Amino acid sequence: MEPPKLDVEYTARFCFACSQENPIGLKLKPVQDGEKVTAEFTAGKFHQGWGNAIHGGILYTLLDEVTAYAMLCHGIELGVTAKSEIRFKQLAPINEPIQASAWVTKLTKRLVEAKGLLSLKDNTVIVDGNFLFYVLRQSKKTILWDMDGVISDSYSFHFAAWQETFAKRGIEFAREDFSRLFGTRNDFIISSVVGKGLPQRDVKFMVQEKEETFRRKATGHIKPFPGVLRLLGALKKGNFRLGLVSSAPRENIDLVLSELDLAGVFNCIVFGQEVSESKPSPDIYLLATDKLQATPTDCVVIEDSPLGVRAAKTAGMKCLAITNTHRREDLEEADTVVDSLENVDLITLLMRI
Repeated sequence: MEPPKLDVEYTARFCFACSQENPIGLKLKPVQDGEKVTAEFTAGKFHQGWGNAIHGGILYTLLDEVTAYAMLCHGIELGVTAKSEIRFKQLAPINEPIQASAWVTKLTKRLVEAKGLLSLKDNTVIVDGNFLFYVLRQSKKTILWDMDGVISDSYSFHFAAWQETFAKRGIEFAREDFSRLFGTRNDFIISSVVGKGLPQRDVKFMVQEKEETFRRKATGHIKPFPGVLRLLGALKKGNFRLGLVSSAPRENIDLVLSELDLAGVFNCIVFGQEVSESKPSPDIYLLATDKLQATPTDCVVIEDSPLGVRAAKTAGMKCLAITNTHRREDLEEADTVVDSLENVDLITLLMRI
């Protein structure tokens, strides 16, 4: 079967089950917890069949929708229901919350099998079902992660290393200066503080000194930000393409990945010295798309700095910004701003940025 030619984002805007724009729709907001997809729905009088019971077609729609989202979380952008077998176990009352949940039980290149449940708040099962989907199109969604300030809580170690390096040369380096420049490449930071007249050999020596100081201070103390490991695990399980894109030197990247046990998680790694210009230039993100054979429109960038956000947007990518190191108002150029990745599930990242 040939995949239909349609704009998935546009048509999803009016989906009867999940669109927030469809005035007569169910307005479901499925989320994924790393294993299952869930959504809550409370039916009203317009959803009933006989008496005060929810119409069976509405119940089927709930179940079909969450199982389709479970398929999405396994990297299937487009699929169609081939077969469904559902069992109605008891009447579902209107005006009471219903929990819908679904998970994939088997996945092949052409087919997806999934199971779903509808239950009341006391865990009484109303409906259960088994679904079979034809796979029409794999997702091309690509997630590009900045490292410092997004994955690793390393701000204080970098700041301390820069202060020590500049202090040896009689230069005061305030926290405000570092906040403004955090996330850019070392040579960009040095030229922003000292000016562009410093000989290249001196710049290289300062960079080496600063990074050796950083690694000495950070080793054994690096921690991930909340929500990072859960979201990375869900993306990896779903076979989505992942890129680590950092202005840091490769030695720092290797240290962070080792400390957080993330070696082998990313499909590609791009580091600062691989491009000629630092963020806010888009070069580093565009290089990542080349390495991953992706297009900018396929990509969502996760950033924490205003200059990193600008780099992502200039590259033509969507951007999720986190207020780990900067104020929310400084990140307004991003498509979405959140205070923590704990507040971002896989479906939100894929569909709502």
